[in-house]
Amino acid sequence: MTCDEAEILLHALIDGELDAGHAREVESHIVSCRRCTAALADYRKMSEAVAGANLRYAAPPGLRKRIEASLPQPKLPEGRPAPSRRSVLRGFAMGSAVSALAATGLVAVVLRNDDEQRIESEVVSAHLRSLQAGHLTDVISTDQHTVKPWFNGKLDVSPPVIDLTAQGFTLVGGRLDYLDARAIGAVVYRRRQHIINLFVAQTASTERKAASMENLQGFNVRRWSQQGMNFWAVSDIGADELNEFGAKFEAALGSSS
Repeated sequence: MTCDEAEILLHALIDGELDAGHAREVESHIVSCRRCTAALADYRKMSEAVAGANLRYAAPPGLRKRIEASLPQPKLPEGRPAPSRRSVLRGFAMGSAVSALAATGLVAVVLRNDDEQRIESEVVSAHLRSLQAGHLTDVISTDQHTVKPWFNGKLDVSPPVIDLTAQGFTLVGGRLDYLDARAIGAVVYRRRQHIINLFVAQTASTERKAASMENLQGFNVRRWSQQGMNFWAVSDIGADELNEFGAKFEAALGSSS
């Protein structure tokens, strides 16, 4: 196991998320590697500091009184009782709900008119979620023959898993994710210290669609369609490197069919 491979798994080791085999591999590597031993110690100190910190914030007791005092007090005809605080809050909540429904209807129209941009925003959000500790992979392996079978039975169509390590893109593993309210496969690669998420979804069309590149929230998104599947590769690496990754994946997938 190399340092780059071990570094990916250190957080999972601390959180107890590795299976026995991978845990033994990482622990064996740490014994003989000062760099990874130091990194593991730093991660553990950070985890303990966060767990021990009192990060809970309690609102001051006077906040409720100030909110109640700021609520409008309508003028009522003589003899009519003033509405209770509960009824005022209920009316406010109903008004907010109606506004939310109206806004949702408006958003739905906008999304239908710009579906591709919405999907690309979703894959960037999914990429960001995956970078949180413990969210990157459901199956951890650099072996494509381990990652691909893991998807079997979990999706209607398993995503293709191609080992591009020799081309400079290390296979890390895979996971289930969600896009457009559907479960899809995400195959994870690493380029130096950068993560590439490759999202794969089945499509009804078998027409090949040429790649396009977009930049959203500082992340590059390369999209293309091939063999009845839509692909979105997302990463913070440069557009040229992400395009290189996509081109190599396309070529390898085409030659394997």
